[in-house]
Amino acid sequence: MYKRRLASLIVIAAALAAPQARAQAPGGPPPKVTVAKPVVREIIEQDQYTGRFDPIEFVEVRARVTGYLEKINFTDGATVKKGDVLFVIDRRPYKAALEQAQASLTSAKARLSFSQTDLERAQTLSKGGNISEQVTDQRRQASQTAQADVDSAEAALRNAQLNFDFSEVKSPINGRISQRLVTEGNIVITDQTMLTTIVSLDPIYFSFTVDEKSFLKYQGSLGIGMGQTQRGRGVPILIALSGEAKPTRKGTLDFVDNRVDNSTGTILLRATVENADGFIKPGLFGIVSMPATKPFQGVMIPDEAVAANQDKRIVYLVGEDGTVTAKDVKLGPKVDGYRVIRDGLKGDETIVVNGTSRVRPGAKVSPESITLPPSKT
Repeated sequence: MYKRRLASLIVIAAALAAPQARAQAPGGPPPKVTVAKPVVREIIEQDQYTGRFDPIEFVEVRARVTGYLEKINFTDGATVKKGDVLFVIDRRPYKAALEQAQASLTSAKARLSFSQTDLERAQTLSKGGNISEQVTDQRRQASQTAQADVDSAEAALRNAQLNFDFSEVKSPINGRISQRLVTEGNIVITDQTMLTTIVSLDPIYFSFTVDEKSFLKYQGSLGIGMGQTQRGRGVPILIALSGEAKPTRKGTLDFVDNRVDNSTGTILLRATVENADGFIKPGLFGIVSMPATKPFQGVMIPDEAVAANQDKRIVYLVGEDGTVTAKDVKLGPKVDGYRVIRDGLKGDETIVVNGTSRVRPGAKVSPESITLPPSKT
């Protein structure tokens, strides 16, 4: 039993020592590795946040007069234009009320005409002393009352005309309509019965929140929240829909809320996104990529060139004589498929980009040089 355990330990120790043996066998040739210069070019770091699309305009279509629903003039889910007649409520009662109001106005105007003529006659007779001042005042009062009756009749006619017009329910905006919520033959109640909803689709809003630390960073580097968004100088952003590997939609950050939410420590940001094809629907989620910095000269390397040394991240540098040295680096985000190096590299070094497992500090390697493309994606 003891011999078997000893043999197992020997096998495990040999396996652990194998990588070091392969890295550079004593007296053997230096291991071959691929080396390259870091990519150095102007970049803009991007931060990503999850948000939701919202319509710029949203309307709950309700009846503005009471009556029986007579006709529906749209197909569920269709695109409608402002002014399109969507529903028709039985118009006969409102047409009768309109005609009655028109007749009342005609009658009031006739009384006004008679009272004005009567007043003029009284004023003429009053000059010759053939009629008392009291009679003249009475006829003047009658004329003024008749004028008030005409004004009242005109107001009643306008109200009747409004009710008659409201019996045709029209779309107040351009957009896509939902399903009908009431079918023909049902009674609808003024301001209570919701008939359907309409949302605008092009353009569309994308809303998301950022933490206050990030917001202060953006406010300093991009100037958001300082009035630029309100003066038409919005920040360009990119949005990827659910399931998309890369952003496919362009937008403009044009609104920053006026306060940080006390309960969450975040602030609301909103972008406007073109949606001419109507593909994006309100309520969808997306991932926004927004610039986190101003343009700067960045040093970037492939992720496979980064090795770990406990809690540190290192990059292997290769000298002119092929000697390897380790360099601690501070990593940033990924840009165009490369890892941004915030600290540790200047950009003129020669680094190991393939074969890091075969090298160790102080050893020599046989480098094969390549040139990294400006973008890895």
